Amino acid sequence: MNIPDDLRYSSDHEWIRREGDSDVITIGITDYAQDSLGDVVFVETPEVGETLAASDTFTEVESTKSVSDIYAPVNGTIATINERLADEPELLNSDPYGDGWICTITMTEPSQYDALLDASAYRALTEG
Repeated sequence: MNIPDDLRYSSDHEWIRREGDSDVITIGITDYAQDSLGDVVFVETPEVGETLAASDTFTEVESTKSVSDIYAPVNGTIATINERLADEPELLNSDPYGDGWICTITMTEPSQYDALLDASAYRALTEG
C-alpha cells in the first residue's frame, strides 16, 4: 500500500497535502481507500465556495462495489475542484496521490491540519 510520508491523513482515508504554510490544502482519497472501493465509475464533485465543517460529507464516490461518502478533514471553503474527474473518475484508482485529487480547501482553522494523522499513524491504522 502506498502511503507517502509527506502527506497527512484522516481516519476516513482521505489524504491531505499542504504546501508550506499555506492555508490551502489539496484533498483526495488514499491508495487504501481506492483499493477498498474497487473501480471508481463516478465522482460527485463538490461546489466551489461551499463552506465545510470538519467531518462534513462534501462529495460521494461511486464504484463497482459501493457508494462512499468523502469527509472534510478540516473546516474551510472549497476553493477549486478537479474538473477532470467528471470525465475520468478512474483517476482516483490510477493516480490517487496525483491527478486523482478531488478538491482544494481554504482552511479557516489551520491548526486542525496538525491534528491529522502523519504517515506512520495512518500506516498503523490501516495495518491494525
